[in-house]
Amino acid sequence: MLEGIPGLFGRPGLVTAAPSLDRRSFHGNSPEMSYIMVDVEADGPIPGDFSMVSFGAVVVRAPLSLTFYGQLRPISDRWVPEALAVSGFSREQTLAFPEPQSVMLLFQSWLQEHGGGRPIFISDNNGFDWQFINWYFHHFVGSNPFGFSSTNLGSLYKGVVRDTTKNFKHLRRTRHSHHPVDDAMGNAEALLAIQAEYGLKISL
Repeated sequence: MLEGIPGLFGRPGLVTAAPSLDRRSFHGNSPEMSYIMVDVEADGPIPGDFSMVSFGAVVVRAPLSLTFYGQLRPISDRWVPEALAVSGFSREQTLAFPEPQSVMLLFQSWLQEHGGGRPIFISDNNGFDWQFINWYFHHFVGSNPFGFSSTNLGSLYKGVVRDTTKNFKHLRRTRHSHHPVDDAMGNAEALLAIQAEYGLKISL
């Protein structure tokens, strides 16, 4: 299913799109619905004018063993140095990343395999993360497997504890490193903790 897509490698439970590495594929069963925690690093504030540098995704289902990591070649000559610096990559490095279409097709295949019939997009900052994933899917694939909606983890937590001043980030175990898989993993850990500690009714 994934043959012929450049820059694919992995280890059990991890799919990664990155330059010049071995190819493997992964198979597994998914429930009807899956929450997918996503984190995006970009070199500017909006897609189209600027580029998504990398993104990570985690299926929010214990033991959090299904992850995806994509690196993408820039689509624009514009970038904000301060924004790119957060990703940890130089402009020269990003120019060697795989073409965005191949990465988004790989992510689509991963979602089809692990996202169940209805993958649900959730992130810490879905206003930012969603716009890039949505734009890239529609531009390079033609449709977005997540549909037309997304969920904000911070807002969900505020509702659970009934206090808009509260923050969920103390529930993370994985350090927030600005590597998108680390950041998505920490947020996925927090969602599992919210479910366990507060009896949140959610299908994970």
